[in-house]
Amino acid sequence: MDYHPRWVDLELDELTALPAVALDGAKGVGKTKTAARRARSVLRMDDLRDRELLDAYPDRLLEVPAPVLIDEWQRHPAVWDLVRRAVDEDRAPGRYLLTGSASVPADVPIHSGAGRIVPVRMRPMALTERPGIHPMIGLGDLLGPAPTAVQGSTDALLPDYAEAICATGLPGLLGQTDRARRRSVRGYLDSILDRDVPDLGRGVRRPAALRGWLRAYAAATSTTASYATILAAATVGDGDPPSRPTAQAYRDVLSRIWLLDPLPGWAPVTSSLQRLQVAPKHHLSDPGLAAGLLGATPASLMAGQGHALRPSGLLASLFESLVVLTVRVAAQVHGAEVFHCRTRDGDHEIDLIVENPDGSVVALEVKLGATPSDADVRHLTWLETRLGERVRDAVVVTTGRDAYRRRDGIAVVPLALIGP
Repeated sequence: MDYHPRWVDLELDELTALPAVALDGAKGVGKTKTAARRARSVLRMDDLRDRELLDAYPDRLLEVPAPVLIDEWQRHPAVWDLVRRAVDEDRAPGRYLLTGSASVPADVPIHSGAGRIVPVRMRPMALTERPGIHPMIGLGDLLGPAPTAVQGSTDALLPDYAEAICATGLPGLLGQTDRARRRSVRGYLDSILDRDVPDLGRGVRRPAALRGWLRAYAAATSTTASYATILAAATVGDGDPPSRPTAQAYRDVLSRIWLLDPLPGWAPVTSSLQRLQVAPKHHLSDPGLAAGLLGATPASLMAGQGHALRPSGLLASLFESLVVLTVRVAAQVHGAEVFHCRTRDGDHEIDLIVENPDGSVVALEVKLGATPSDADVRHLTWLETRLGERVRDAVVVTTGRDAYRRRDGIAVVPLALIGP
């Protein structure tokens, strides 16, 4: 399959002067293929032969032609320290690329690598990274100091977004039929829960309980539901629910393999805003995985399928998660961070805050409809009133066809038009 460029390539292009970069992310997001295009040599730590050769002769790491890709490095954590020491001795640019599908637990005795190995997060494909979609409005322009023209149109309609949610942003699933894709998503999750979790040394006494908790977490997508609420939803009808420490262990291990990707609450250091809630909004690494866990299809999403935690239907929450994925991937290109904002009393809530390093922000609300009303933008207006020029732009992300600015200056942009 031909390589389809990823937005993280833009970031990696800017980091070629560094001696070592670690490309982290969930299984199957395309790390190896992206990194391999930049490497002259590949050492695979999921290959017993490569591991044994490196153990027997560590200097091999210094002798193979650079750049060297060390794939699935977490399978052999000692290689991290080998790279760190190699960088200490020679800081020549572009020597090492490490890719990993899990972080190493705190009890593994390796050095942090700070200052030597720079981490870069790779997520599944944003909606507008996928083939055949052509974004016209750059998040970087919205983040800039100058006013941005907002115009363009798309043929994407609500059923197309439901299809895109279920398609996932995993490159290996592109172009599959609906039936094949459902089986692939199920196989992906089975592989993680049945093999990857035990490989991390975390035995799961009751696999069904882990799956039940993960399904409940998926149903809580785009909410700030408490973990107690998620645990209760996971154990309805179960006479022997997992304890809270066990549920915490589930969260820890699923976070280590990047399957959970919660969106943190915004807590700006300097701000006139007070009493903001910092609880995260729940997201999996890809909304298509949440759909798969909940048995959702494009047709069932359009029909209003719900869950105990989302009785009003899953489409709105999974569409918001697709927006979050797309904005996060685009924001990373510009070194910006992404949060959600909610006051503790719940009077005001903004779905996404994209914050520049200088503290300026773009605020985004997500609406499943095509044309936002005045009520739909009231929280954006509130934030502009409170923060003034610190708000570079305010945007409502929709499922409509056209991008434009309202008379109040707030931008209305279909998701299918948002790029980096």
